[in-house]
Amino acid sequence: MAERKAYPLRISAEVLDALQRWADDELRSVNAQIEYVLRDALRRAGRLKSPAECPPVLPPGESEGV
Repeated sequence: MAERKAYPLRISAEVLDALQRWADDELRSVNAQIEYVLRDALRRAGRLKSPAECPPVLPPGESEGV
C-alpha cells in the first residue's frame, strides 16, 4: 500500500464549501475528494500512472478483500 503523508492545506472558504458539497454528492470525505481530484488531474497530465498500473489507495484501517 502507498505511504500516506499529512499535508496542511490553506484553501478559501468558497472552494472548501464547493468541495464539501461535491464530496457529499459522491459519498466521500473532503480529504478523499481532494485526493481523487488531484489523482485524476495528475493522470490526465501524464504525471501519474493509470489506475490499472497502480493499486488503489485505501483509507487508514481498511484492507483489500475484507
